[in-house]
Amino acid sequence: MLNWITHGTATDAPPLIIAHGLYGSARNWGVIAKRLSDTRLVVAVDMRNHGHSVWTENHTYEEMADDLDEVIGEFGGVADVIGHSMGGKAAMMLALRHDCVRRLVVADIAPVRYSHTQIGFINAMRGVNLDLVERRQDAENQLANLGVEKALQSFFTQSLDVSGKRWRLNLDTLERSMPAIMSFPTVQTSWEGPALFLSGGASDYVTREHRPAIKAWFPHARFAKLPGAGHWLHADKPREFEAAARVFLDS
Repeated sequence: MLNWITHGTATDAPPLIIAHGLYGSARNWGVIAKRLSDTRLVVAVDMRNHGHSVWTENHTYEEMADDLDEVIGEFGGVADVIGHSMGGKAAMMLALRHDCVRRLVVADIAPVRYSHTQIGFINAMRGVNLDLVERRQDAENQLANLGVEKALQSFFTQSLDVSGKRWRLNLDTLERSMPAIMSFPTVQTSWEGPALFLSGGASDYVTREHRPAIKAWFPHARFAKLPGAGHWLHADKPREFEAAARVFLDS
């Protein structure tokens, strides 16, 4: 069972499950989760091999979808779902694999294979000398020296257990699973529910060329962009992200 953080209380509205992206955690979504919890229960999860959730040898989208389905089962069996990046792919697989999603928000990701890799960030985190880290800023300084940009320094160190001198990320499994993470499984089905593909206006993760693949699996998909936002659109434009998600989920 995944670890999760709840915000708000149950109402007549279905609960909202939030699935973070690669190297993230439930904590990354605290601000948005709290704001959206004014009308419903919001459950932000730590995906497997992240945060306080279980570490496993495997890290496939089928397994991540099953993890999310198990969490939703604890909160009534049906939920709205927001997934970002890796979490967005897991949320798509959840909708395709299980009958538990009412509305789906996919943040800045498409169900396609991407040609780039995220191994460089694993190497950077491994390059941090944790024996020299007494506070998060020490790790951020080391990441800066390793070429990691400022915004990502803070993002990564949210998954650092400073007192335990360890990353709360299963870097070995994530490295080994990177080809699967950057891809998307072939599924011989589609999901007929309402889906919003919300992307950053300054991001190239979701393009018009991806729309046929999206529509094949999600025929009722709608598309929107947040101007000025990059791949981490919920961090770049949190209020705009919240507003767009709220309108869609409550419509």
